[in-house]
Amino acid sequence: MSKQSNKDYSADQIQVLEGLEPVRKRPGMYIGGTGIEGLHHLVWEIVDNGIDEALAGHATEVSVKMLEDGGITVADNGRGIPTDIHPKTGKSTVETVLTVLHAGGKFGGGGYKVSGGLHGVGVSVVNALSTNLTVTVYNGGKIFQQEYERGVPKADLKVIGKTDRTGTEITFYPDNTIFESTKFSYETILDRLRHAAYLTKGIRTSLTDEKAGSRYGFYFEGGIQSYVKHLNLGKDVVDDDVFYVDKQVKDVQVEVAVQYADAFTETIRAFANNVFNPDGGTHMTGFRSALTRVINDYARKNGLIKEKEENLSGEDTREGITAVILVKIPDPQFEGQTKNKLGNPEVRGYVETVMTEHFNYYLEEHPAIAKKIVGKALLAARARKAARAARENIIRKGVLEGSGLPGKLADCSSRTPENSEIYLVEGDSAGGSAKSGRDSKTQAILPLRGKVLNVERARLDKMLANNEIVTLIKALGVGIEEQFDINGLRYHRIVIMTDADVDGSHISTLLLTFFFRHMKPIIDGGYLYLAKPPLYLIKSGSNKRQYAYSDNERDQIVDKLIAERKARGTAINEKDDRKKQAGLSDIQRYKGLGEMDAEQLWETTMNPENRVLIQVKLEDAEKADAIFNKLMGSEVELRKNFIQTHAKFVKDLDV
Repeated sequence: MSKQSNKDYSADQIQVLEGLEPVRKRPGMYIGGTGIEGLHHLVWEIVDNGIDEALAGHATEVSVKMLEDGGITVADNGRGIPTDIHPKTGKSTVETVLTVLHAGGKFGGGGYKVSGGLHGVGVSVVNALSTNLTVTVYNGGKIFQQEYERGVPKADLKVIGKTDRTGTEITFYPDNTIFESTKFSYETILDRLRHAAYLTKGIRTSLTDEKAGSRYGFYFEGGIQSYVKHLNLGKDVVDDDVFYVDKQVKDVQVEVAVQYADAFTETIRAFANNVFNPDGGTHMTGFRSALTRVINDYARKNGLIKEKEENLSGEDTREGITAVILVKIPDPQFEGQTKNKLGNPEVRGYVETVMTEHFNYYLEEHPAIAKKIVGKALLAARARKAARAARENIIRKGVLEGSGLPGKLADCSSRTPENSEIYLVEGDSAGGSAKSGRDSKTQAILPLRGKVLNVERARLDKMLANNEIVTLIKALGVGIEEQFDINGLRYHRIVIMTDADVDGSHISTLLLTFFFRHMKPIIDGGYLYLAKPPLYLIKSGSNKRQYAYSDNERDQIVDKLIAERKARGTAINEKDDRKKQAGLSDIQRYKGLGEMDAEQLWETTMNPENRVLIQVKLEDAEKADAIFNKLMGSEVELRKNFIQTHAKFVKDLDV
């Protein structure tokens, strides 16, 4: 990317499109909502402006500070927002950028060649949704400052000192009358800054938490190569070497990093101008096409695929791959407001050309690595054929479809998915109680016998040989792999119900691994839940029953009963144990669901009026991938470290 001088960045490059008034009325239109994600979006808007300065070659540092009083300060060492008078508004350019929606240097005025920020919407929206905002600009040897209250300037921009540095610093306090919560997450901001450092070679990012007294920074000389290594942390990689290319084609910069691991899944992250595109797009299509062609060409040329054998499929060549694709484009065309997918048609050809040429060189120059990659793909192809044969076999036998539902499934009478739910119950005993106690109109029961297969270490052919997995696939009605269709889902609430002990937690984790790896749209759609059965049954002398879901809740109930008895003037012997003081006949600790009769199971865990359900959400797929790899993968040392690290946070452990 060519650098532009500071004098090129001035008021006439800041274009004004419309006013700011709508933002406070409809914040969701601009930041997606007023929940925790919308709150953090305010930080991203300002951070992205600093990153854009780095992409343009003008900044090397972006820092975020979580202030003790709840505010946020974001600073960069870029050129600083221009301070001269804007020709259209007659106000300082700083005030124009902060008070006019769509006023920014990213609309073709020459301020930025490449930008990932939200086209100048950002900082004005942050200003509108903050009770107070202070902007400090270091520019032209002077320090400029201006304060705002709910988007309205308290005074004109003024000079408050001299400086030899450049950059912009913004401190803001989100409006608590707009946001559901104004408490920022250290981990969430830290993750964002880590990604920014991976994707922008040579930039330093840092986060300071004043209240906790902690500071953490990132700097990755290797850029996306370091990112690939991070994604493969704890995996058994095919080779330590990471394929990397950084090439410019016309006005588009193409960066790709690839490393294979001994895994059955693929991890490909695609970015355009540092914006993550979870649904891929033209850069992903170009990458996949080139990868498949290059590996097949190399394998044929070197006799690794025989003349009569069919080519490896794209799926085969991507098994175990970890890749990051980053393109930098002057005018990115995203599909939809959320930027989930890149649409620029020319980018496909650019990525395909770069990847084909340079990955081909890489394989030729690293024959040992090439042989391992092709060998892994050939194994995947054999497994795919075995899985296809297994699938065709069980389909032919009517196991997955076409011959009714599994015999062990106690289905509900409702045929409307929106009104139907299925309980995946650990063990036949609890399954029997659940069948007797359920509401048969809307609640289906599927008992699962023993441990479900660990799909983290199994390909599809092994999965389809496992009765519990096949029964589950069939009951849900969505199929598996290329046959998967979320529209076939028979229940819009899938509830994992296991004992509150170590075995129950293991079964839950096995099921969660299965859904994450093979039925992720069920999690994305909000259809997956965990039931939370009670740990204690508390019986009073009058045979009144109360249930506690934790030790703390049990103690609160007992404390309340003692206080109520004292208030009624009941004589209480302080030397008695707390159970007697509370007038209780029994406190029963449940060891498992099987100990509950049908009525108790309904009352505590299945009755919509009383039950506690935890919805399974996927806030960070990358973190989830790493955790499932640690918990369910083949690396014992990783699992041991994870358990040792998190053991001190465990509550209510029942061994």
